[in-house]
Amino acid sequence: MSYISSLRCLLCGREYKPTEVIYTCPRCGHNGILEVNYNYEVIKKVFTKESLENNKNFFMWRYLPLLPIDNPSLIGPLNVGWTPLYEAKRMMDYLGVNNLWIKDDGRNPTASLKDRASAIAVVKAQELGIATLTCASTGNAASSLAGASASLGLKNFIFVPRTAPKAKIAQLLVFGATVFAINGTYDQAFDLSIEASENFGWYNRNTAYNPYMVEGKKTVALEIAEQMNFDVPDYVFVSVGDGCIISGVHKGFYDLFNLGFVNKIPKLVAVQAEGCKPIVDAVNGDGVIKYVEPHTIADSISVGIPRNGKMAVRDIKESGGFGIAVSDDEILSSIKLLGSIQGIFAEPAGVTGFAGYIKAITNGVIAKNSKVVVIVTGNGLKDVDSAMKSVKSPLQIEPSLESVKCALNNICR
Repeated sequence: MSYISSLRCLLCGREYKPTEVIYTCPRCGHNGILEVNYNYEVIKKVFTKESLENNKNFFMWRYLPLLPIDNPSLIGPLNVGWTPLYEAKRMMDYLGVNNLWIKDDGRNPTASLKDRASAIAVVKAQELGIATLTCASTGNAASSLAGASASLGLKNFIFVPRTAPKAKIAQLLVFGATVFAINGTYDQAFDLSIEASENFGWYNRNTAYNPYMVEGKKTVALEIAEQMNFDVPDYVFVSVGDGCIISGVHKGFYDLFNLGFVNKIPKLVAVQAEGCKPIVDAVNGDGVIKYVEPHTIADSISVGIPRNGKMAVRDIKESGGFGIAVSDDEILSSIKLLGSIQGIFAEPAGVTGFAGYIKAITNGVIAKNSKVVVIVTGNGLKDVDSAMKSVKSPLQIEPSLESVKCALNNICR
């Protein structure tokens, strides 16, 4: 059994037992996002630094006492989590900084951080006896759910905007999902998926609507802390759409702080595209999230109505962090820079946090000796068309050494 003590509504503060509610607060409706609270005093008895040292399961499930799982036998076979945390030495030399680490979550089974949440979703669905799942997504959450479902023989119905990148649609279809490509926005797909799940009895994985998705995503923070020997960074830069990932990062460090594993929570920096920055504006302004019409190449964070926005703004402010916006040009140039200097290939949304870090360093928003972790949330193969916009075309030559020499001469001029 999990160590959950209650589910608490972010709006009215009412608390529920996990058996009383599946998604949002019955009193507040769909806006009543629920937070998962744990009994830390009991967890301390079974979960220690020593128990982690002796744990040879190097995946997200090594943190099982901090996860909302009642039946571990239902965990799927895909190896999610324990992605590499690189000390980015070449990038530090290039940027003239001292303390930079990059967490490459594009190394998960379906190539994005969203696998962490989907791994939880398929377990919770099975615990409820539900064999069909659904979600709305611009691509990554959907492909991760489809992959996790396929590994367990579960059905899934996915709602995506028809503008979703082809690579992400391909993943969905290969994993056997039934895909509804709607003539509308992500926000419309989100609402439609909830309506469908209520009508057909499907289990819904949607961010913020499902309280357990933050719990899956928080494992990225648990890993960062452990991989850094619990020496917490000053800042963590995170690309932000709905706000669920950055709240997950906060929750992970919050858990470890309450268990006595770390002595502080890092400052969280929310990075969004200039064409879609409702959370950045709220964090840097009056705290109120206002709808925007999204316009950005970073499809995974192109969210006009951030469903987890209230929690995200609270968590960023409580950490002492801030928001920063970057242009699509800065996002594209960061794809090339991160790949060519550090060998990490990121999709536009996946590299947005890194673009924000470069801007913060360049503008003197943070000190160059600040200890920083940047999370890359998705692999570049998720959106090859965008990646090609960040680089030059290949050299077209004849199949001869003379053509190679000629091309090299032109390059070297």
